[in-house]
This record gives sequence, C-alpha cells and structure tokens, in this order.
Amino acid sequence: MPGKLEPDVLRDKVLTFTGAMRDDLIVGGGLGEDAALIRVPEGILVAASDPVTGAGKNAGRLLVHINANDIACKGADPSWIIVTLIVPDKLGVKYVAEIMNEIHETCRELNIAVAGGHTELTDRYEQPVLSATMLGMTRYELSTKRIQEGDFILLTGHAGLEGMSIIADDRPDLFTDIFTSDEMNLIRSWKNDLSVVRPARILREYSHYMHDPTEGGLNGALYETSKGCGIGIEIYDDELPVSELTRKASERLHFNPMNLISSGMLIAVIPPERISEAQDKLHNEGIDSCIAGKFVRGKENMLNTHEELWKILAL
Repeated sequence: MPGKLEPDVLRDKVLTFTGAMRDDLIVGGGLGEDAALIRVPEGILVAASDPVTGAGKNAGRLLVHINANDIACKGADPSWIIVTLIVPDKLGVKYVAEIMNEIHETCRELNIAVAGGHTELTDRYEQPVLSATMLGMTRYELSTKRIQEGDFILLTGHAGLEGMSIIADDRPDLFTDIFTSDEMNLIRSWKNDLSVVRPARILREYSHYMHDPTEGGLNGALYETSKGCGIGIEIYDDELPVSELTRKASERLHFNPMNLISSGMLIAVIPPERISEAQDKLHNEGIDSCIAGKFVRGKENMLNTHEELWKILAL
C-alpha cells in the first residue's frame, strides 16, 4: 500500500540496517525520531531528511517547513538545507525555477541558507520528486529514550491542518459543496501555519521529546512515539484539537482527521512538574495548546497509522 511504512515494518526491514557503530552518533534512525543527533566538536549537529510527495501547489514551501520542523523538534534552530529536485522534463526549467523561488523565500523567512543540492530533468518519472536534508545545531538531547511514565503530551496546532490545506489547493472540487468561499479561503490559509519552529523553540527547555505529526497524522505520530519509547499512552480523546471545518469535511468525505497529515502540529512530551510552566509560556506568546494524554506503562495503543490524504485525493 502506498505511503510510509508501518512502524513494525519500518523497525524490522529498515531500522535494523544501521551501518557502522560510531560513538559520535547520539540518536540515529528510530521509531518516532524526527532527526539524528551527531556529536561534533562545536556541540550537537542535528540532521533530518524528508521528501514531498503529496502536494502540488506550494511544494517548495512545504519541503522547507517539514524539514525545518524535524530539526526544531530536536531543539535546534534550522540553519542549512540541501535540496534534491528530480523533475520530469515535461515540466522543464520553469517548474524548477518556481520551486527554487518558493524554497528561497521560505528559507529567508526562517533564516536558513540553501547550502547546495542536486537538480535534474528526467524522462523516467511522471511526477516530480522533491527531497531535502536540513541541518542545525543544538545543546539538547531530545529523544524517545528520555520519555518517562507520567510525562504529559502537550499539543499545539490542530489535527489535519496540512492535509486540509493540500486538498483545498489541489482538489477544491471535493470541498465545493461543503464550504463557503470564505471557509475555503480560511482552509487555504492554513498552509501558512505549517511551521512548528516557534513553539518548539519555546518548549525545548521543558521537553523530554518533541515530534512533528506528518504522514499518518496525529494517530500515526502517537503510535510511533509509544512504540519508540516502549510506554503506552492514555489519550484524552475529548481534548484532541480538531477544527470544526475539518470535522465537517471528515463527516462528508468519510475520513478520520486523526490520520490526516498534520505538519503544523507539535507534540511535546513534558514532565508533570513542568507542564503548567510550559503552557503558561506558550500562552504568553499567543500560542494555544492542550494536554492530550500521558504516558502509562501497560497501556497498549492499537492506533491506525494509515494516511487518509491519498484516499481523499483519489476520490
């Protein structure tokens, strides 16, 4: 089935192949780990790599944000990006220039340098393949290994905001009979809310771990986190943040908002003695948050991790 590999498959068929053992690799590939932590003489280098496969419009902007988010979730400031563009020759240099301009403008907003990469036109693909590697420096060692029983899950953003904005841009016909033009414009504007760099920068001093829910949505991210740390999660279903517009769309199009791609949300795992201070700090900066659950040993989470976007776009 298309999409990210299921966590158990990823663990057994990909993450077991780790190459050479090196003492300078603090955190490598693992379930729920957004980026690697590498010890260097100047401190800790954070490295992350992600592609864009499900968006048409604004793909360059999205490419920067999803990689910057992964760096921010490790407590770093995203600083350098290396971009790979494999573009069908039918789209040509014009498409390359449009994507690179989006990348350039978004990187300027986030103070990220485009450090290099690879670009080519090809006749082997019908759709472009966009991928990037992002780098940054940190002094934090955030990891699933630090999660403890009793830690709380703090969320910012709302479930499915990225997926909803993609549908509104790429398949507006699906929303025509559901939303007014003003509501459509609001949903499209959510593409401007895909960065978690700001809340992550605030929460990194309080957190044991942070995670950016992308493909598979909030459910997928929580399942990965639980599997990664080996501790179950008691989820506060009534507290999960979902826009009424997303609920309305999910009822009409029959999808689960908790499994819709959700860049722009942030999961922060925070010890109980610091949760109030962390929420107060977010509130003072004008950022809404909620406590969505806590880690409980013996709790088994059988969450569906299948991404809903592909099903919706195929309608």
